[in-house]
Amino acid sequence: MQLTTIDDIEAAAARIGDRIVRTPLLPCLWAERDRPLWLKPEQLQPIGAFKMRGAANAIGRLPDDVRTRGVVAYSSGNHAQAVAYVAKLYGVPATIVVTTNTPRIKVEATRRHGAEVLIVPPADRESAAEEVVARNGGTLIPPFDHPDVIAGQGTIGLEIAADLPDVEVVLVPVSGAGLISGVAAAIKAKAPHAQVIGVEPELAGDTAEGFRTGQRPNWSTDDRARTIADGLRSTPSELTFAHVRKFVDDVITVTEDQIKDAIGLLATRSQVVAEPSGAVTTAAYVHADLPKGKTVAVVSGGNIDPALFAEILTTRV
Repeated sequence: MQLTTIDDIEAAAARIGDRIVRTPLLPCLWAERDRPLWLKPEQLQPIGAFKMRGAANAIGRLPDDVRTRGVVAYSSGNHAQAVAYVAKLYGVPATIVVTTNTPRIKVEATRRHGAEVLIVPPADRESAAEEVVARNGGTLIPPFDHPDVIAGQGTIGLEIAADLPDVEVVLVPVSGAGLISGVAAAIKAKAPHAQVIGVEPELAGDTAEGFRTGQRPNWSTDDRARTIADGLRSTPSELTFAHVRKFVDDVITVTEDQIKDAIGLLATRSQVVAEPSGAVTTAAYVHADLPKGKTVAVVSGGNIDPALFAEILTTRV
């Protein structure tokens, strides 16, 4: 199996540089002295999440005559917005399949970018997208199981290594594992001394289980749907799990209460709005037994339901 290389990631960075935000590293003054913390705030991307990077690289690599036929995607929300937004930049049609448990804020944002949105049960999203391609044509842009998507997400790792060359720990959310596949490949090439640790919800902790057994996990859709972190309900593919096994040092889990606590902490102490999926890395920093040293937590997105955000902040206060 061909894994993503640093050359692939550097090529992606050159390709998408004018279409994404190069997010900074934000220091956390509330962090512990022996393990200073920086946030990588991907909620600052135009669609509020890191998915911009992979979508921009995958769609940007399509030949012009192929791209004009349109693109199709399936997603729990952020990849949907990313593909719709990038398709709009190129002036091509997009059809996006989302699930019945996708937060309304993400569905509405996808429609605002001009995409046609189809809503199906969670177990049917991939087959529904394939049916759209078979019926109408267009190119399927998967949310994580694609080398161009992985390379695009890996540009986050390039930026971390460039901005903090002596980084010692990089915390990355895990779902389908496209994000951590790219980030870990970049970090191991540019800052090989650093440990890359994946973080996922305990209620969707399939990759953590698979990491320990060495076998790709097979949790049911219903099991993974229990977590509040709607962006972390996928399971790794053969391609992404191979990246995890080669480049990632550990995968750990956090509880639902710890995720909520991290959302409140980020909002009140760092003035950062994070959705549950984006807050898991901060939850791990606060609650897990992690290695010491300079730490970066990737905040993967900020598209949180306003009512949930208000509830969490009210409870915290």
